Amino acid sequence: MSIDSRRKGKVYEIQIINRLKELGYEAVSSRSESKRMDDAGVDIISNAIYHIQCKHVEKLKPTLHDIIARMPTDKIPVVYHKRNRRGTIVSLRLEDFERLLL
Repeated sequence: MSIDSRRKGKVYEIQIINRLKELGYEAVSSRSESKRMDDAGVDIISNAIYHIQCKHVEKLKPTLHDIIARMPTDKIPVVYHKRNRRGTIVSLRLEDFERLLL
């Protein structure tokens, strides 16, 4: 991963943290708060019901399934994925999405 890619990812993570704060949540980077959570693939720690991983890449590797599978399950694992000129999508497991519908 090049330095520009790493910087792009950090900037995107900060954007998501700021957006969560605008929505009324407490949110911080796991890099500054918890090495254990960072090692478990969680980028953003918040008081929301989600664990969040942020990806700002054109080709996502590992896959969404792999990213979500390695995240802790005490909260709903969610992946924010942004591609250049394509916007952001948010992915989560079907069973978690269906629980949110109830």
